[in-house]
Amino acid sequence: AAECEDAAVTAAREAAAAGALPRFGGGALAPKRAYSYEELKLNKVDPQRFLAPNDETLERLQRTIGYSLAAASLGATVALGLSPEQVAVDGSAFLFALGVDTVAYGGAGGALVLDSLARYTASGYRERVAAHEAGHFLVAYLVGILPRGYTLSGWDALRTYGALRVQAGCLFCDGDFQRSVSKGKLQSSDLDRYACVALAGIAAEVMTFGRAEGGSADVAQLDGLLRALGFDQSKATKQVRWAVLATVLLLREFKDVHKELALAMDRGASVSECIQVIEDRTDVELPNYAASAAKAAA
Repeated sequence: AAECEDAAVTAAREAAAAGALPRFGGGALAPKRAYSYEELKLNKVDPQRFLAPNDETLERLQRTIGYSLAAASLGATVALGLSPEQVAVDGSAFLFALGVDTVAYGGAGGALVLDSLARYTASGYRERVAAHEAGHFLVAYLVGILPRGYTLSGWDALRTYGALRVQAGCLFCDGDFQRSVSKGKLQSSDLDRYACVALAGIAAEVMTFGRAEGGSADVAQLDGLLRALGFDQSKATKQVRWAVLATVLLLREFKDVHKELALAMDRGASVSECIQVIEDRTDVELPNYAASAAKAAA
């Protein structure tokens, strides 16, 4: 799998150098320096919206399910003449099942159910997820990180990868980055690209909907990496502020491309088709390598 990914990245870089994939690694990021909060505000960027995304849709759906189950239990008790003891037994069994899911699978089963229900019952949820993942996919491609797959739902991830704990997300040919992290030799430019990709989903939601619901895991992962690299609070704040600004400006520049990419991903477009959307052409040959890498990693 690693060899296939490396071959895909090499092919992409060669194609970009030859002018066949001009947008791969062609995204210009904001100059790297310390930006004040006021400078971000002048660019209509509010960092607070990036650091505390609140998944209101799933939280509201979870409350609704809880109320519905309570009402159904009460109704069944009255209609069927169930004894309080029987209701208590059934309730205990349900709570036990939730406990098993939480302990054994980290709550993945419940998350899968919530995500599946939200996609078909919550207005705008599906579009929001597509916009979020399209942000990750697009920014990664523009900064030179080759995507090799994506999922937009927990069920899609389970069906594609057989992984219960995986929700919506993008996969990348990032072997170089992972090897650098494991060796403790991460270059500043690699960290910059990673930070932009990590925040791109939230940035895309804010750009499209005015606020972000998903992305708390992205923020946690970035925070964990900065801590592992020994960043103190001041240095981490400077890194994140720059990454927020750079990502927002890049997505604004490619706003129309992002919109088309989100629609394509929502339709289930292949990685090849997604790259064609970004490059705005239909004769791209590179994605064949990306598809090989995805199959090898599956």
